[in-house]
Amino acid sequence: MTHLDEGLGALLARAGAGAGRKPPVERWNPPFCGDIDMRIAANGSWHYLGSPIGREALVRLFASVLRHDEDGCHYLVTPVEKVRIRVDDAPFLAVELHAEGQGAAQRLTLRTSVGDVVVAGPDHRLRFVVEPETGGLKPYVRVRGRLDALLARPLLYELAGLFEDRAGEVGVWSDGVFFALPPAAVAALSGGLAEAGPGVGAGESAA
Repeated sequence: MTHLDEGLGALLARAGAGAGRKPPVERWNPPFCGDIDMRIAANGSWHYLGSPIGREALVRLFASVLRHDEDGCHYLVTPVEKVRIRVDDAPFLAVELHAEGQGAAQRLTLRTSVGDVVVAGPDHRLRFVVEPETGGLKPYVRVRGRLDALLARPLLYELAGLFEDRAGEVGVWSDGVFFALPPAAVAALSGGLAEAGPGVGAGESAA
């Protein structure tokens, strides 16, 4: 049994994490027990002690007990403890997009690399950020709690094909909500999508 199995596996057991259900981490208020050397990279991959966690089932279990608190930090949470981890960008990566309908009746369904499926709308809002270093456009969707998913680059191209102009605002409809791009994002879009946020490239599979 590895150190990962012994340490973090025990944490998951205390959280009651299991397949097919997510623990009610938003209702738990355990004491802070320090930092652990775990990082979620911008491409959605998880790392422990500097090495990638290659077991998808284990990553999904960790994701099920992840919480983003008001202090801006991300924690793995159980009923009796919470430990802080590092997140380079958003904790999740959206890797699949399905659009159905048109106009205000359009619905955008997104799947993340850890298995969450959400419909962008009132409860899962889209937001758009301009990357300061590149000027590229980065779209995010709220998954649960304060946890967001960054849309992988191929999805950004798909999403751009759905943008429309509504009374001078550029944006996209989903589940009855029009998500408008801020002016800086419109300018970034006009400048091209090649410098947009990180996607899934060679050696970065997150699906």
